[in-house]
Amino acid sequence: MDLGSHQQWLIDFYQQRGWYDLSPFIRLNFLTEEVGELSRAVRAIKLGRDHPGEPIATPADLQANLEEELADVLDQVLVMSAKMDVDPQQLLTASEAKLKARFHIN
Repeated sequence: MDLGSHQQWLIDFYQQRGWYDLSPFIRLNFLTEEVGELSRAVRAIKLGRDHPGEPIATPADLQANLEEELADVLDQVLVMSAKMDVDPQQLLTASEAKLKARFHIN
């Protein structure tokens, strides 16, 4: 599945549940929440987590959680992009152009 197809699938999914109607400000809060969960996943891999209420995770569990949280962050960015009428493909192009210009790369 490509980025555009996944974004459209997300929009349809969110619209069916009435979630797409939430404002960009609320969406931004969801993105912030997901970034926090991503931070926790990275911490668990790089520093470990010693919490008595949690089972000890295997390396495979930690990797699966990292991938899940990265996907959640990406989904929130794609939904926010749609809400703000920004083409995610253009974001990729703009990011690459900015870095090439900044670091003088062809």
